[in-house]
Amino acid sequence: MYDRKTWVILALCGTLLAVNLYYGNQQAQEAARLRAIAEQKQRALTPPPSDPAIVPASGLSVEAPPPPTEEETTILENDEVIFTFTNIGGGIKHAEFKKEFQVGSQTALVKHNQFGAGPIGGLAGPGESLENVAYSIKADESIPGSKIVYITKLSSGLIAKKTFSLIEGDKPGSRYLLNFDLTLDAASTPLNINQWSIFLGEASPLYQAETPDQTGFFWHERGDMYFKAGTGFKGGMFSSAQSLLKSSNDGPLEFAGVTNQFFATVLRPLEPVNGTVWAKHSDIKLSAAEASLTSVNAGLQLPSSTVNPGNAQTLKYRIFIGPKHNPMLRKMEKDWGAGWGDVMQYGSWMQWSARPLNSILNFYHNFLDKVAKNWSWGLAVIFLTITVRIAIWPLHAKSTHTMKKMAQLQPEMAKIKEKYPDDPNKVNTETMGLYKKYGINPLGGCLPMLLQIPIFFGFYKMLQYAVELRGHSFLWVHDLSQPDTLLHIGFLGNLPLNILPIVMAITSFLQIRMTPKTGDPMQQKIIMFMPFIFFFFCYNFASALALYWTTQNIFSIGQTWLMNKVPEPKLVARTGPQKQSWMQRMAAQQAEAQKAKSQGTMRNATPESKKKRPPRTGG
Repeated sequence: MYDRKTWVILALCGTLLAVNLYYGNQQAQEAARLRAIAEQKQRALTPPPSDPAIVPASGLSVEAPPPPTEEETTILENDEVIFTFTNIGGGIKHAEFKKEFQVGSQTALVKHNQFGAGPIGGLAGPGESLENVAYSIKADESIPGSKIVYITKLSSGLIAKKTFSLIEGDKPGSRYLLNFDLTLDAASTPLNINQWSIFLGEASPLYQAETPDQTGFFWHERGDMYFKAGTGFKGGMFSSAQSLLKSSNDGPLEFAGVTNQFFATVLRPLEPVNGTVWAKHSDIKLSAAEASLTSVNAGLQLPSSTVNPGNAQTLKYRIFIGPKHNPMLRKMEKDWGAGWGDVMQYGSWMQWSARPLNSILNFYHNFLDKVAKNWSWGLAVIFLTITVRIAIWPLHAKSTHTMKKMAQLQPEMAKIKEKYPDDPNKVNTETMGLYKKYGINPLGGCLPMLLQIPIFFGFYKMLQYAVELRGHSFLWVHDLSQPDTLLHIGFLGNLPLNILPIVMAITSFLQIRMTPKTGDPMQQKIIMFMPFIFFFFCYNFASALALYWTTQNIFSIGQTWLMNKVPEPKLVARTGPQKQSWMQRMAAQQAEAQKAKSQGTMRNATPESKKKRPPRTGG
């Protein structure tokens, strides 16, 4: 037990740590800004080095007739994606996925870059402003159905030629990939191309209830993934609102992109390049009756290089526009370069559990799809849950055994509290001695719960981005990636009625009631309150998470019932010399410190000798 002073110290330390992190972050951002300015000045004073991603080419010329002033669209498609190109900005206006439908629809396809400020592959000039000028189609170089070539001359004198082509073959992810070659030339005077950037498109939530921190932009630098959510534009407790966010400029970038919960756009140079990733936001509405949501638009700065008139340079990229499907992205690393798996955004802490959980989920689905096609994904979640529970069965059995022993010690522990009612440190010491006497490890009852916490968050992270679950039903659930809403209750403010979270809460109470009672009454009340917390946590989340938690509760109820049929363990006191446990040593040290403190207080409170009072002077 901690006294009041300990909690005050911990609170002060936490506050100081938060303040230190805030100001440390502010200083790091300012240092990065100054470093970027210094590097930009240095690049202006020195000739830029050759970049392996830049390929020399012959000079370009914009042929007559001039580009059209009206929009012309061209479609390139395969069996997975419809890529719609536009001559305004010369890029991908949007991409539609043939097998992915908008939430609540069976006909309207998911449309990526739907609210984009310009086309994917467009150019943005100084100030990150898009130059959505008209491009001409080079018919002599384009191939209907597989390749399109655009060319134009900007007002700055930069001549830009863009070649987009589908990738043939059956390699993982090839259906969502495009080859993109950007050839740049100068009409009259040399130009440094790093004042332009390639537009990465936009990402926005797919449905109104999608959490805003899932939409944002990212970049992969020196083998590490960095992500900034769209919530960063609005600021918060430790930051102010911003209209423009940028990446650091410390090293070469492998790729960059924008993402929402399930889909992403990635622009990947064939060779890493130095450049900054920037992002802006806009407010969009999925329907007129709904509140505004945040859409994120981003761009990747071109590398520092000067193009001279008649001496064109070509930068080669690949564009990925597709679902964040973990097995596919992991397989893409073999053929298309390292780092694709990081697009899943599991994070460095959760990926060790989320990735294998997703792999097992897909394994069960592939097996069950042959026997129960309509319910295969829901059954896969149930089978995965049972697999995890069986794997930790030995720990759960040991925990139940320990908790039963601790329950038998409750009368002895009550006597200790009655004997030392005003000395909590002595109570702790004697309780530890009691545990030692009967060979009980008090942490043994908590171990399975502690182990389930990272597994639960791994499940949460995995199911949060499991695009495989979109649109798939199970029992009364229409979409496992959405809440299992049966109807809306009008007199409660149109409150959605979600069944699975309610079943989850009920089974949680039953499972807790069957568990042996240990600890003081306050701890038991806190444990009984936990189902409410998980109920509100899961109520509006994907129904697959509530299905996992409900299955786990039902399995635990059966497991606890079975363990209760096992004969009660007997308390047997140990004999002979026994070594103190770590918890006992800590409790003893705390007791000694408290004792020394109280003795020191008593000595200070009692005067050592009476001193004569000096005579008063003055008034």
